[in-house]
Amino acid sequence: MHGIAVVFDVVYNHAGGFSVAGQFDDNCIYYFDRVKDVGDNNDSLYFTNQDRGTGGLAFALWNADVCRFLQDNAANYVTEYHADGFRYDEISILLSTGQATGWAFCRTLTSALRSLQPRILQNAEFWPGEFDDIPNSAGIIVESASVGGAGFDVVQHDALRDALRGAVGAASAGAAAAVSMSSIAGALYPPGFDHGWRAVTCVENHDLVMAGRNPRVPSLADAPDPHSWYGRSRTRVASAILLTAPGIPQLFMGQEFLEEKPWDTNPAGPDLIGWAELQGGADPAMRDHLRFTQDLLSLRRTAPALRGDNVHAFYVSDTDRVLAYHRWIDGVGEDVIVVTTFAEATWWNYALGLPCAGRWQEIFNSDVYDNWVNPWAAGNGGSIEADGGPLHGFVASASIVIPANGVVVFARS
Repeated sequence: MHGIAVVFDVVYNHAGGFSVAGQFDDNCIYYFDRVKDVGDNNDSLYFTNQDRGTGGLAFALWNADVCRFLQDNAANYVTEYHADGFRYDEISILLSTGQATGWAFCRTLTSALRSLQPRILQNAEFWPGEFDDIPNSAGIIVESASVGGAGFDVVQHDALRDALRGAVGAASAGAAAAVSMSSIAGALYPPGFDHGWRAVTCVENHDLVMAGRNPRVPSLADAPDPHSWYGRSRTRVASAILLTAPGIPQLFMGQEFLEEKPWDTNPAGPDLIGWAELQGGADPAMRDHLRFTQDLLSLRRTAPALRGDNVHAFYVSDTDRVLAYHRWIDGVGEDVIVVTTFAEATWWNYALGLPCAGRWQEIFNSDVYDNWVNPWAAGNGGSIEADGGPLHGFVASASIVIPANGVVVFARS
């Protein structure tokens, strides 16, 4: 009704263990065995002893009844709860544990659900190379089951995530630190796929930023003060690249409004998401970042090239910490140019090539959102004139302003 798809996060690579604090747990599926002391998990109803570090007991996918139980579970979510898609936890572990039976399970599962709901989105968390006995390519995962693939549509992808987090972390060391914009350029299009949308990209997720693991992006950007100008601006750059690159961008809860606290499984713990600070206006930086994210998502919706496959990083300078890339639609155009920097000072009169001469509208400027509306925003007055000669492989060029730790986006008038 509201144009929102609901995707279920399901775990078919394992179930919970049979013990909590040394006591038998009658809430876990193992309890269905009604046997407290199974000496060999192969003797249980649902599980196998071939565990590969799943975080629980691995399902015995060689058992047709177990496979049918899991497949019926997914089908029930589609028919009774009208799920629009699934995110499957650790398919790489499922396949490594299940071997040939794991592949057969995935093909049967994805095919059955597609027959129930042809437009269902099936997203596999699959990490190529996680185990030596898994093919070192995600390609077969997203191939149709009818031609030997696993039948999933998309996979979680970490290339852009790692490049962006690496750059943010490096930039936090100060203006003199080396920041690899080249790594970001090389990860803009997910390698090994027929379409960019096969990759679900992110900079944060529940595994990555769980308490005790890795920091959220604002804390990575400026650990002492995540909501400082350094924390705010570097986070905006990371989010803007994520949302203007090919792929299906995934935002983790609170990322849209500059949440710096880690994700925790304790519902009464100290790391609850900061709704109160956002809604009460106690931290204007959170309110401004929410507006930034909303407008950036709107830009992605209204600029078709930002949702397409085509991307060309036509200019990269690790020295200047500048990256510029071109997005377009074959046969149509709709050209968009994204220019970004992790430099701590504004670049004035920076010469960059453009696909054609004439006026280009500045359709987005991240600097505007710092202390909204930023009265000191560095920008291009709403447009630029590409009246310079050929540059960077294009027929025209212009001198532009790139705000410090900022992103500007241009489109043809």
